[in-house]
Amino acid sequence: MSDSGPPAAEGVESHVRAFFAGHFVEAVDHGLGTERQRVLPRLRVLVVAPGPRSDSWAYVTAGCWASAAHDGHGLEFVMTAHVRDQRFIELMAMIAYYHCGGHRLDLEHSMPIGEPWVPGSSCDHVLISLPYLHGPDLEHCPLPQGHARILWALPVTTAEIEFRRRHGHEALEQLFDAAQLIPTDPFRASVA
Repeated sequence: MSDSGPPAAEGVESHVRAFFAGHFVEAVDHGLGTERQRVLPRLRVLVVAPGPRSDSWAYVTAGCWASAAHDGHGLEFVMTAHVRDQRFIELMAMIAYYHCGGHRLDLEHSMPIGEPWVPGSSCDHVLISLPYLHGPDLEHCPLPQGHARILWALPVTTAEIEFRRRHGHEALEQLFDAAQLIPTDPFRASVA
């Protein structure tokens, strides 16, 4: 970890708290276990309650930038959900470890979850996308020694990932728009 680790995580947290002014925000330290702790020594997941900016819960990583930034630029991730649940905190930690542990995620990448997003959901992958629900004011996070980009980890189905592989990311996003996708609905039908 670089010397900028704590200031960077604090910078991300400060940015998220300012963006979600009027929302209750809880910083949850997430222990990943001894092996994974070396990759992400100070991972936090910021849990944002519904409020004036959004009626959904948001889960934001703080700690990826410090572990995986390159030339002052790096990523953090946000996921939106219908409820507060420890499952989503654990999922954000899994995404952070996947990214920082050697499988660099970026815009238009995907990651298998290995199980349903929630029991009974057909969403078993996450798609890394622009944070459309929150916009560029959340996405662009200046830090003391660089810049973090906060990207959306959108739960999607295997069929949607296969469609994206065949037709491209933009075609999949057009399907989402046409279907008026509710991204916080874990039981939504696949659009592909």
